[in-house]
Amino acid sequence: MRRDLIRQFLYDMLLARLFEQAAAEQYLQGRIGGFLHLYPGEEAVAVGTLRAADPGDYVVSTYREHVHALVRGTPPEAVMAELFGKATGCSRGYGGSMHLFDAERRFLGGYAIVGETFPVAIGVAYWLRLNEEPDVVLCYFGDGAVNQGTFHESLNMAALWKLPVLFVCENNRYQIGTEIHRHSAVPEVWRRACAYGMEGRRVDGMDVLAVHEATREALRHVREGKGPFLLECETYRFRGHSMADSGAYRSALEVAELRARDPLEGLRRRALAEGWLGEGEVAELERRARKAVQAAVRFAEQSPPPTELHRDVYAQPLDVYAPEIPARRAAP
Repeated sequence: MRRDLIRQFLYDMLLARLFEQAAAEQYLQGRIGGFLHLYPGEEAVAVGTLRAADPGDYVVSTYREHVHALVRGTPPEAVMAELFGKATGCSRGYGGSMHLFDAERRFLGGYAIVGETFPVAIGVAYWLRLNEEPDVVLCYFGDGAVNQGTFHESLNMAALWKLPVLFVCENNRYQIGTEIHRHSAVPEVWRRACAYGMEGRRVDGMDVLAVHEATREALRHVREGKGPFLLECETYRFRGHSMADSGAYRSALEVAELRARDPLEGLRRRALAEGWLGEGEVAELERRARKAVQAAVRFAEQSPPPTELHRDVYAQPLDVYAPEIPARRAAP
């Protein structure tokens, strides 16, 4: 079982890293428009948490959600096509990078507004509780969202009604370019849970095994009806906030120190050192992941653009909104 789990983790993280690298390349070539927020450095969080979840659980993510969708099972072709704005994308080309959606896998987005994930997750969790469903909502957010009113309102409501929510903070230390110690009086996000009588915990978000185990324990707590749980994963993004951000507010020394803790390379080294996987197996996993990403790019390139942009848009005739203005009367 350990070997199978490690193999899955490593493949997921290789696919994530290579996919995001390819997305960056396509963005620079002008094939992806708008904002593009990439995930390298944070892979252990998405992989560790989502591989601990059940297929029936719901996922509500942020604008940095490509890897969440991939790990959840959305085909790489559908994700890349969505980044290209193509009709074959998982949101039919309507959403782009920040608004991925996959109802079949209960992946409910993809939200561009900071703090927007909380009320959506609470709504789903409330429905689950009313219908006595066994599933849980995994609600992702960054450290920059913890000072939003929606964070506090939603944690309060979740705790009050013991809603089945696992709040996952992907604390990469920077709210765009502002470090958490400069924007939060309480930088230890997990401690905020106590204000609402909620359980909370911090875990090393650069260690996929630690994240996976912590998530399993947190989900067990929620499924047993003990109320919501706040899990803070301390991680780091190797790139800037988005492709438009050079990340110049971080020192080269800081970035180098954190890159030395690369979660992907750490898992690769440990898998080989512990004998969980062999060199040949690791090389084969990388070949598979690279092939999948190359196929996704080709699929996106060859896919047609949306042809029904008017679909799902409802409007009344123009005269309903702008009735005819009576002609001006002649001056007396």
